[in-house]
Amino acid sequence: MFGEINWANMWEATLETVYMSVAALIFTFLIGIILGLFLFLTDRGQLWQNKTAHFIIGAYVNIFRSIPFIILIVLLIPFTRTLVGTMLGPSAALPALIIGAAPFYARMVEIALREIDKGVVEASRAMGASNKQIIMKVLLPESMPALVSGITVTAIALVSYTAMAGVIGAGGLGDLAFRDGFQRNNPEITITATIVVLIIVFILQFIGDYITNKLDKR
Repeated sequence: MFGEINWANMWEATLETVYMSVAALIFTFLIGIILGLFLFLTDRGQLWQNKTAHFIIGAYVNIFRSIPFIILIVLLIPFTRTLVGTMLGPSAALPALIIGAAPFYARMVEIALREIDKGVVEASRAMGASNKQIIMKVLLPESMPALVSGITVTAIALVSYTAMAGVIGAGGLGDLAFRDGFQRNNPEITITATIVVLIIVFILQFIGDYITNKLDKR
């Protein structure tokens, strides 16, 4: 068993999957935090209450987190070609990965911010804290365990997204499992690629849980 596997190709595909996942995760975290903050802060009764801005941001988040990822990749082909110059390879998958995952994480950020005790924010206001200080020293620190837990869930979703992106030529383990495993009727490659994906997911979950537990002071 596993004698038909080219381990050099498997290693290369693993590195491509890790590259896509980590690069997309960094941008997803940054963009998702910003979108989630604006969603929360522009809502009724919040620091930057703005009905129009909240509606526009909410509509963007709801639309892009609802589109199935495989369809989103196809829809973004013209944008990806303009931005990257090609629709093939790991880097070409990044725009779709980020655009698909950031709204998903933004909604989780908003939920995390809503769970913060309003009394803490009101106390900061009473002590004369500015909006910037409330955001940087109250909202983000207080919600950090939930934010890390959310980005862990998003990271695992991104790994599955990379597998789907591989089907249309993005590379990685999804591409290897589909092209060399399924199309060439070699189940050993498909099974091995699946096992490697599971290992990556377990590692991400372990790291996320560890950091969340360290940050959670309850």
